[in-house]
Amino acid sequence: MRLLFTVILAASLSLSGCAGTQQKTLYDKLGGEAGVDKIVTHLVQNIGRDQQVFHYFAEANVKRFKKHLAWHLCDISDGPCDYTGDSMKQIHDGMQINERDFNHLVDLLIDAMYKADVSHRVQNQLLARLVPLRQDIIYR
Repeated sequence: MRLLFTVILAASLSLSGCAGTQQKTLYDKLGGEAGVDKIVTHLVQNIGRDQQVFHYFAEANVKRFKKHLAWHLCDISDGPCDYTGDSMKQIHDGMQINERDFNHLVDLLIDAMYKADVSHRVQNQLLARLVPLRQDIIYR
Protein backbone atom coordinates (compact mmCIF):
# COMPACT_ATOMS: atom_id res chain seq x y z
CA MET A 1 0.00 0.00 0.00
CA ARG A 2 2.81 2.37 0.91
CA LEU A 3 4.54 1.63 -2.43
CA LEU A 4 1.31 2.31 -4.34
CA PHE A 5 0.88 5.64 -2.53
CA THR A 6 4.49 6.61 -3.33
CA VAL A 7 4.05 5.76 -7.02
CA ILE A 8 0.78 7.73 -7.25
CA LEU A 9 2.32 10.72 -5.43
CA ALA A 10 5.40 10.70 -7.66
CA ALA A 11 3.28 10.46 -10.81
CA SER A 12 0.99 13.29 -9.76
CA LEU A 13 3.95 15.52 -8.86
CA SER A 14 5.65 14.91 -12.18
CA LEU A 15 2.45 15.58 -14.12
CA SER A 16 1.70 18.76 -12.21
CA GLY A 17 5.29 19.86 -12.83
CA CYS A 18 4.81 19.48 -16.57
CA ALA A 19 1.52 21.33 -16.60
CA GLY A 20 2.90 24.27 -14.67
CA THR A 21 6.23 24.53 -16.48
CA GLN A 22 6.45 27.36 -18.95
CA GLN A 23 9.31 27.97 -21.31
CA LYS A 24 11.36 30.92 -20.06
CA THR A 25 11.66 33.80 -22.47
CA LEU A 26 15.03 35.30 -23.26
CA TYR A 27 13.86 38.31 -21.25
CA ASP A 28 13.40 36.04 -18.22
CA LYS A 29 16.84 34.52 -18.79
CA LEU A 30 18.33 38.02 -18.85
CA GLY A 31 16.81 38.63 -15.43
CA GLY A 32 13.68 40.49 -16.50
CA GLU A 33 13.46 44.23 -16.00
CA ALA A 34 16.17 44.31 -13.32
CA GLY A 35 18.56 42.26 -15.46
CA VAL A 36 18.03 44.38 -18.57
CA ASP A 37 18.50 47.53 -16.50
CA LYS A 38 21.81 46.16 -15.18
CA ILE A 39 23.01 45.43 -18.71
CA VAL A 40 22.03 48.91 -19.90
CA THR A 41 23.65 50.61 -16.89
CA HIS A 42 26.92 48.72 -17.37
CA LEU A 43 26.90 49.41 -21.11
CA VAL A 44 26.39 53.14 -20.58
CA GLN A 45 29.25 53.15 -18.05
CA ASN A 46 31.45 51.27 -20.52
CA ILE A 47 30.63 53.75 -23.29
CA GLY A 48 31.29 56.71 -21.00
CA ARG A 49 34.80 55.44 -20.30
CA ASP A 50 35.59 54.45 -23.88
CA GLN A 51 37.50 56.84 -26.13
CA GLN A 52 36.93 54.81 -29.29
CA VAL A 53 33.13 55.07 -29.42
CA PHE A 54 32.18 57.75 -26.90
CA HIS A 55 32.08 60.45 -29.61
CA TYR A 56 29.01 58.76 -31.15
CA PHE A 57 27.17 59.28 -27.84
CA ALA A 58 28.64 62.60 -26.69
CA GLU A 59 25.49 64.58 -27.52
CA ALA A 60 23.03 61.88 -26.45
CA ASN A 61 20.47 62.36 -23.70
CA VAL A 62 21.73 59.59 -21.41
CA LYS A 63 18.47 59.16 -19.53
CA ARG A 64 16.50 58.82 -22.80
CA PHE A 65 19.15 56.52 -24.30
CA LYS A 66 19.01 54.18 -21.30
CA LYS A 67 15.20 54.15 -21.31
CA HIS A 68 14.93 53.41 -25.03
CA LEU A 69 17.70 50.82 -25.03
CA ALA A 70 16.08 48.96 -22.14
CA TRP A 71 12.72 49.20 -23.92
CA HIS A 72 14.24 47.83 -27.13
CA LEU A 73 16.08 44.99 -25.36
CA CYS A 74 12.88 44.09 -23.51
CA ASP A 75 11.00 43.84 -26.81
CA ILE A 76 13.67 41.96 -28.74
CA SER A 77 14.03 39.40 -25.93
CA ASP A 78 10.28 38.62 -25.79
CA GLY A 79 9.64 40.68 -22.69
CA PRO A 80 6.35 42.45 -21.97
CA CYS A 81 7.37 45.50 -24.03
CA ASP A 82 6.41 46.65 -27.50
CA TYR A 83 9.15 48.96 -28.76
CA THR A 84 7.65 51.70 -30.89
CA GLY A 85 10.56 54.15 -30.76
CA ASP A 86 12.70 55.22 -33.67
CA SER A 87 14.05 52.47 -35.91
CA MET A 88 17.73 51.58 -35.93
CA LYS A 89 18.01 53.21 -39.37
CA GLN A 90 16.49 56.45 -38.08
CA ILE A 91 18.65 56.51 -34.96
CA HIS A 92 21.93 55.85 -36.78
CA ASP A 93 21.31 57.82 -39.99
CA GLY A 94 24.22 60.12 -40.70
CA MET A 95 26.45 58.70 -37.97
CA GLN A 96 28.70 56.76 -40.39
CA ILE A 97 29.53 54.10 -37.81
CA ASN A 98 32.27 51.89 -39.21
CA GLU A 99 32.59 48.16 -38.76
CA ARG A 100 35.51 48.46 -36.32
CA ASP A 101 33.56 50.75 -33.99
CA PHE A 102 30.41 48.66 -34.32
CA ASN A 103 32.33 45.53 -33.32
CA HIS A 104 33.94 47.39 -30.44
CA LEU A 105 30.51 48.42 -29.16
CA VAL A 106 29.43 44.78 -29.32
CA ASP A 107 32.46 43.97 -27.16
CA LEU A 108 31.33 46.65 -24.69
CA LEU A 109 27.86 45.08 -24.66
CA ILE A 110 29.35 41.63 -24.01
CA ASP A 111 31.36 43.09 -21.13
CA ALA A 112 28.18 44.74 -19.77
CA MET A 113 26.35 41.41 -19.90
CA TYR A 114 29.26 39.73 -18.16
CA LYS A 115 29.17 42.37 -15.41
CA ALA A 116 25.40 41.79 -15.10
CA ASP A 117 26.06 38.05 -14.54
CA VAL A 118 24.45 36.93 -17.80
CA SER A 119 25.67 33.49 -18.83
CA HIS A 120 27.56 33.08 -22.11
CA ARG A 121 24.76 30.99 -23.52
CA VAL A 122 22.17 33.70 -22.83
CA GLN A 123 24.56 36.39 -24.08
CA ASN A 124 24.80 34.51 -27.37
CA GLN A 125 21.02 34.22 -27.59
CA LEU A 126 20.64 37.99 -27.22
CA LEU A 127 23.46 38.72 -29.66
CA ALA A 128 21.82 36.41 -32.23
CA ARG A 129 18.68 38.54 -32.03
CA LEU A 130 20.66 41.76 -32.39
CA VAL A 131 22.75 40.62 -35.39
CA PRO A 132 20.06 41.45 -38.00
CA LEU A 133 20.14 45.08 -36.82
CA ARG A 134 23.78 45.46 -37.90
CA GLN A 135 22.83 46.41 -41.44
CA ASP A 136 20.69 49.25 -40.12
CA ILE A 137 23.51 50.68 -38.00
CA ILE A 138 26.86 50.69 -39.81
CA TYR A 139 27.72 53.12 -42.61
CA ARG A 140 24.40 54.96 -42.32
